[in-house]
Amino acid sequence: MQSITAVILTKNEEKNISNCLKSLSWCDEIIVIDDNSRDKTVEIARKYKAQIFINPLGNDFSKQRNFALTKAKGIWVLFIDADEIVPDALAYEIQNAIGPENFNGFYVKRVDSMWGKQLMYGETGNMKLLRLAKKGSGLWEGKIHEAWKIREPVGILNNSLHHFPHSSLEKFLKEINFYTDIRAGELKETNVKASFWDILSYPSGKFMVNYVFKRGFMDGIHGLVFAIIMSFHSFLVRGKLWILQYD
Repeated sequence: MQSITAVILTKNEEKNISNCLKSLSWCDEIIVIDDNSRDKTVEIARKYKAQIFINPLGNDFSKQRNFALTKAKGIWVLFIDADEIVPDALAYEIQNAIGPENFNGFYVKRVDSMWGKQLMYGETGNMKLLRLAKKGSGLWEGKIHEAWKIREPVGILNNSLHHFPHSSLEKFLKEINFYTDIRAGELKETNVKASFWDILSYPSGKFMVNYVFKRGFMDGIHGLVFAIIMSFHSFLVRGKLWILQYD
């Protein structure tokens, strides 16, 4: 069987890292790339015999992930976030998929659970991410909302990754503020401009897509809160971009 390295990017993840690492015990190698955590993240990771590399994020998630690729020794690399876990069924499927199959990578489905409820609709309702690939088949691109650009062919796995993000509304809003800072700066670097209509239309459009067209309303109050916050995310990106235009 071909070897596999699991990679986790961390920053103050002491509440999540144990469950994540437990779900990766079947991997040949576990690497944690830590962005100068101030809590017990690194201490906990060492207990699970993970290799730790301290490397500042520098507001560039692709650069951090590509740094991890240089450290991985496995033929295959699996990227996992600290607030995700790999169920046994997915672990079994991964170990079998990376054998004789003629793929360079695989999309992995993801199921999100927030505040005690699994979200079945909205933008998280049919999520799949390219998280598993052969080392050397491609690099990550984009400072935020980064994507792994690898050579075809690419398959898709049947079982899902479990994601437990945003343990509180306060944390959700703090993370959005951080992510939108990076995204607005990235858009400015590519000479994208924000207008009055962008600031007005993007958030309203985002809400309609999440809550109406992707049926977020079917998730009840959880779906409504999620749709509103993601609409606010769009507002912050365009609003911050507009402000940056005058710096």
